[in-house]
Parts: sequence; C-alpha cells; structure tokens
Amino acid sequence: MTEFRAPTREMAFTLQQVAGFSEMAKACGYEDASEDVVAAILEEAARFAGSVIAPTNVTGDQTGVRLDSDHKVVTPAGFREAYQQYAESGWASLQFDPEFGGQGLPFSLAIPVQEMWHAANMAWGLCPLLSQGAVEALSENASDVLKEQLLPKMISGQWTGTMNLTEPQSGSDLSGIRTQARPDGDAYRIKGQKIFITWGEHDMAENIIHLVLARLPDAPPGVKGISLFAVPKYLPDASGEPGKRNDCQAVSLEHKLGIHASPTCVMSYGDNEGAIGYLVGEENRGLACMFTMMNNARLTVGLQGVSISERAYQHARGYTFERTQGTAPGEQGVSPIIRHPDVRRMLMIMKTLTEAARGLAYTGCVAVDYANADNLPDDIKDRYRRRADLLTPLVKGWCTEIAQEVTSLGIQCYGGMGFIEETGAAQHYRDARILPIYEGTNGIQALDLIGRKTVRDHGKAMAELIDDMRPLTGPLQSSSVLTAERQARFDQGVAFLEDATRMILERGDDDQFTGAVAFDYLMLSSIVTAGWLMLKASTAAANQQTDQSSFAANKLATTNFFMDHILPRCSAHLSALRSGDDAIMALPETEF
Repeated sequence: MTEFRAPTREMAFTLQQVAGFSEMAKACGYEDASEDVVAAILEEAARFAGSVIAPTNVTGDQTGVRLDSDHKVVTPAGFREAYQQYAESGWASLQFDPEFGGQGLPFSLAIPVQEMWHAANMAWGLCPLLSQGAVEALSENASDVLKEQLLPKMISGQWTGTMNLTEPQSGSDLSGIRTQARPDGDAYRIKGQKIFITWGEHDMAENIIHLVLARLPDAPPGVKGISLFAVPKYLPDASGEPGKRNDCQAVSLEHKLGIHASPTCVMSYGDNEGAIGYLVGEENRGLACMFTMMNNARLTVGLQGVSISERAYQHARGYTFERTQGTAPGEQGVSPIIRHPDVRRMLMIMKTLTEAARGLAYTGCVAVDYANADNLPDDIKDRYRRRADLLTPLVKGWCTEIAQEVTSLGIQCYGGMGFIEETGAAQHYRDARILPIYEGTNGIQALDLIGRKTVRDHGKAMAELIDDMRPLTGPLQSSSVLTAERQARFDQGVAFLEDATRMILERGDDDQFTGAVAFDYLMLSSIVTAGWLMLKASTAAANQQTDQSSFAANKLATTNFFMDHILPRCSAHLSALRSGDDAIMALPETEF
C-alpha cells in the first residue's frame, strides 16, 4: 500500500488562489490566518495524517468493528490512540468559537485539513466529520445553557456527536418519523429506533452526544411536527463530567460494502424509562435546526469525494511507476506502465478530476465563511449565502460522482491486480461507493439544486455565478492561457449552462420534467463551474511572479485536459435536458 502524502502545495494554492481564501480572510477579519499560518497548519496536518492516521486504514478495513455483549463497539487497533492524539493536538477545535475553546479560524481553513483525514482513513475521519456537524447545529440553535454544558467538551474532541434521522420506515422522506419525545421537567424522554447512525457507538471518546429527531405528543403531522433533541450517551453530572448511562444503546451494526471500520449502528432509545434528551431550538422546528448539520455534512461528504480520489490517484500513480509490462511506444525492452499512453490517459483523468473537485469544494466552503462573517454588509453576506447554498449540491453531488470514476480507474491502472484485495485499490472503490448515497442521495441534491436553489430565487444565484465566469470568457480574451479552440469550448460550456438554466426556469413548475432532468442539470452546472475554476487556477499559476514554471505548466496541462476530455460531457447533459422527460418516461412501468 502506497504511503499517503498530502499534496500541501496543491491544497494551499487551490485554497488561496482559486477559492479566494486570502481575500476572504482579509475581508472577514481573520488577521491570524496568514499564508505562513496556513502553510504551517497544512504541513503539520499532513504529517499527522500520514504518520498517525494513514497506517490504520488497511488494518481497519480488514479488522472492522464489533459490538460486544455490553452493547459497546470495539474499534480496530490504533483507532482510539489516533483519535486521542487528534483531540490532544487541538485538531477538533480549528474553526470553532473561542468562547467555548475553539481556535476561531475560518471554516474553509479546516477543509483541507479534513481532506487529509479522509484521504488517510475515510472510515476514521467520519467520526470527527459528524462531530463537527453536531457542533455547528448546537452552536446555531441550542440554548445558552445547553451550549455551556456540551460545546466545550465537543469542541475539544473529548466528546463526539452523531446525527440521528433515519428510521426503518423513514429514509430520505422524514415525514414518517415515529420516534417520540415526552416532556419530563426540564428535559424530555425519548423512545424510538434509528438506523444507519454513523459512529453511533464507539470506544474512542468518553461521551457521545446524539442529535435525535423525534415527535412531541401533540406535534402536527409531517415534517412540520419534528423536534430536535440532544441525547447524551452518559448524562453530564454536576461537574460536567460523564455520569449515569442514559437509556440509549447500539443494538446491532450493519455489514457494509465499504468503510468497514466505521460503525454504522442501529440505535435504540428508551428501552426502559426513556432516554433523557434536551430540546435544541424550538419545538416542532427540529428539521430546520438539523439542516445546519446536514448542510455542513453535505459539503464535507463532497470533500470526502476529493479525499478518496486523491488517495486512489496516489495509489495508482505509485504502482504505474513500479510495474513493468510490455514495451511502450518508442522504447526497447520492458517498460514501466506509466509510459503506456492508455495508462497515462487514465492517470490524467484521475488527476484532473481530483484537482477540479478540490477547487469546487474549497470554493463552496470559502463562500460559507463570507456568508457567516460578522463585519460585512448584509447585501454582500446575502450574495455569498446564495453562492454557498447553490454550490452545496454541486460539491456534494459532483465530487462524490467523480470519486466513483476515479477510484474505478484506480483499479483499472492495476489491471488484474486491482481486483485483488491485497493491493488495496479495491478498498478505495468500496469506500467511495457510499458517498453519492448518504447525506441525501445525489438525486435529492439534483432536485434541491433545481427547486430550492434555482427556481425558488428565479435563477438569481446561478446568474451571479455565471457573471463571475464572464471575465474568463470571450473570443478576445487576450489574457487567456488557452488556445483559441479550448477557449471557445469553455465559452460554449458557459452558454450551455445559461441555456439549461433558462429551460429550468421556463418549466420549473413541471415536476415530472424537473425530476427527469435534475441530475443532468446538476452534472452540467458542476462541470462548467469546475472548468471555470480550473481555468482560474492555470491563469493564476501563470501570473505568479515566483519561479514555479513547472507548477504552472502542470496546472495548464490539467486545465487543457479538462477542456478536451471533461468539458465536452456538457453536450450530452444539455441534450438530455432538451429532450426533457420524453426518453425517461417513454416506457410504461410494466416494461421495466
């Protein structure tokens, strides 16, 4: 198994030059987030990811997790120790409020750090991912008393957090939730069962705070009658330390295709007197509160797509330099397979898609920082809030879709050996497969993009995004690093996006049409936006004054490849949009 080495130079460049981190930090008052600080954080995170977390990846996959007779989850060797080092080193607190022990750094600076955790070991990285989302939800919605009680321990990493939505009869449609919450003094008694709860039980931290959706006795039906509750595994005692065990437990673990070392639990609440929970936000407003966590998770799940793609690319690249097979064109004797054109084609797809997805993910997260800034005018914050909302389904949807392609190509680079578990290529493919499914399937992301993010605001956010692309379009674009043919191809992609958006706005009230074309609109929007960011990257690299001609050449090569091999996919997606639901709905159900 190839060692993982985080591409810190690429990460720093993408964050600062493509996503606009430096401008954001200056505008939003993050004076401490200088380039030197960013570089130091990334280098130390890379060391930690490579030396502490990454060695647990293969062994964790092979060992998996188990539930003992006391309903406790036992994690693989090294997981607990890695997590304790993670918490003790302050990694859990980067972007959180100093009032509760956080370091007060931008959310977007924590993103490349999180990318490293997931690339090193995605199963392990899911624990801090869910915890940080829970902190966001509590920070935005909990009472001051509950914040004081829970946030310091969660921000320090001493306690972890989970998200409890799904039930056996209620998956993506949460209107059917049956878990009940009964008032009991200052708290509530929770009874019900939740499934697919990631890191719902484990031995890595001293306490777990479950965020649970449930219904009050007099709640209205549907999603308008759902409340959110914080349910600790151990109830905090008078000194704030874990005390009595609450009436909640994991009753079984799922056996999964991938992420074997991440416990996916069936959780039971209230088998006896009822699990004690504390209301988060207002009664019957739980889904709105939970969306704080869900939106955070959707961005970081998209980031997981970048992470697993990077790991698969590094793994495949290392093998192609070592493996000799056949004679490459223009050579004599057996050659390393990196010299065969088709292998290079596959590696270029992997490399280009990963770089493009990273730019998209980082840009979405920088928009979140702008939107949450305290010192900016409301109109600017509103614009970036629209941008963050628009990019969230693109990040979650496209970055997880390209992870399927990249990890599959990683196996192909190995040839027959890629199909053998011992080489490790298959693990990336298996682990990546969950990404388009959880935190809202990509079909749901596509509907969200059309309905909430485009039709509802009459295309305003998308129009703003296209306007930002225009400085890099046009046949007279004298500063373009592209050839005239590639520049024209990019310009056409932007025109395709405008045309597709116009069609969506014209037929936005036709649910059958929007349902049929939503995924194609998501892919088209993502590819054009990613192409814009690739062009932005190569232009920035070419204009930098320092001597890094090889880096600029590398950037231009991947941008050219994107324009030649990835951007043309937009044509097929636009064609699908134009045909609408005709082809999809042509067959009656009985013919499937």
